[in-house]
Amino acid sequence: MRNEAPQYPIESVDNALKLLLLLGEQPQIRLSEATRYLGVASSTAHRLLAMLTYRGFVRQDPETKAYLPGPALTSVAFAIFGRIDIQRTAMPIMRGLSEQLGESIHAGILDGASVRFIAAVEGPKAVRVASRLGRTMPAHCTSTGKVLLAQLSKPELRQLFPHETLESVTARSIISRAKLESELSRIRERGYATNREESEEGVASVAVPIPTRAPGLRLALNAAAPQNRLPSSKYGSVAAALVEAAKQIGDQLG
Repeated sequence: MRNEAPQYPIESVDNALKLLLLLGEQPQIRLSEATRYLGVASSTAHRLLAMLTYRGFVRQDPETKAYLPGPALTSVAFAIFGRIDIQRTAMPIMRGLSEQLGESIHAGILDGASVRFIAAVEGPKAVRVASRLGRTMPAHCTSTGKVLLAQLSKPELRQLFPHETLESVTARSIISRAKLESELSRIRERGYATNREESEEGVASVAVPIPTRAPGLRLALNAAAPQNRLPSSKYGSVAAALVEAAKQIGDQLG
């Protein structure tokens, strides 16, 4: 149901809020897009974006000059997400997926250069990947983290990883930023990330992003299994099942 327009609308406030809503629909905004979207002069759109930048709601990519969600907007998204009942929304879908695949399912959120696991369902088999609920791990060492890092621009990624050498968790972890950037490029092309003993010996996983409308909130879903039960030949089918479940969770989260 659409809300009624206020009796005394303030056009500049309305236009600024429209830009924030637009950022909820697409990852970035260019000045030309903002001008066209609002139907205002380029100078007006620039002033609105400058004020949103000043308050931290957007920030400008130094290379592309596009505007992206800023730290203030991300903080609001995290605060709202913290009040969402993940157990009520995502867990039933995750349980169904765990039964379908016969493996452990996790949901994780990007927190700086780390991934934090916020929901988990252990697989039904006796030998299974244990729950990582509540754990924080280097994002570049997990499929969940990598699929979320793949959503970032190159300047954003380099802000998180300012050095070429990266932390390793196992002997198979990615330890160079150049290799990570190459891996993220492949992830963007195929739409899912994989992990083979990069975060834990003997464990493989596949992850996909969960689509959400909250700007700056990056959330993903993964299936993890003993590596002998998740050969590369199964990646595509597991990813397809994850994508369907992720869409359902995204719809539930609104």
